[in-house]
Order: sequence, then structure tokens, then C-alpha cells
Amino acid sequence: MHRSRISAYVFDCQVDDLAEATAFWSQALGRTVANPDQDGDGRYAELASDADEPFLLLQRVDHAPRIHLDIETDDLDAEVARLEALGAKRIAFVKRWWVMQAPTGHRFCVVRKQRAEFGPHTNTWT
Repeated sequence: MHRSRISAYVFDCQVDDLAEATAFWSQALGRTVANPDQDGDGRYAELASDADEPFLLLQRVDHAPRIHLDIETDDLDAEVARLEALGAKRIAFVKRWWVMQAPTGHRFCVVRKQRAEFGPHTNTWT
């Protein structure tokens, strides 16, 4: 048995400097900037969200801009296998998560558990 849920909505920003994009989305969505440089490499910034909401993450990328979602899980291998059984494909392992592609062509990430508690919006899989 393992659990999963939507962890984050990620704004993939094709920019040289993420600060401008972070300022725009912060103001557009009415969210303060929780962390302007999440990993210390200038590639990730986080907007404020409540504990029971998905993160709002901005990511500096080289590919075309888009929005993707992250699914967090307490068992990375089991969740990836479950999604593969539904037709998803593994694209790449990056740092500590899997980039996957749905049968619809949409890319998404499967990440390790991000918050201490899963809360009420969690799926349990057997």
C-alpha cells in the first residue's frame, strides 16, 4: 500500500532570470514569495500556499514554457509502477524524482513526499 496526491503546480519559465517571472506570478496570483531561490541554484522559486494546498513552484527551464504538475508519494517506485500500468512512460530520473509522460503527451513529475502530513486530499493505493 502507498499514498499519493498532487504536490505542486510548476510554472516552467523559459527565462534567463527567474526573479522577474516570480514577481509577475506572485502579483498575478496574489501570493507572496515564500522562497525566491528554493535550491540555491537560481532555478526554483516558491510562492506561498497553505499547508493543505499544492505548492506553487516556478522553475527556470530551457524548453518551451508550460505548466506541469508534480505528484508526491511515500513510495516512489510503487507510484511510478502504478502510473506505468495506466500507460505513462518514464522519461528521465532527475536528482530525486521521475519525469514521466502521460498517454496524452503531458509531462509530469513523480516526487518523494514533500510535506510532513498528506492531509485529506490523499489517495491510498493497494
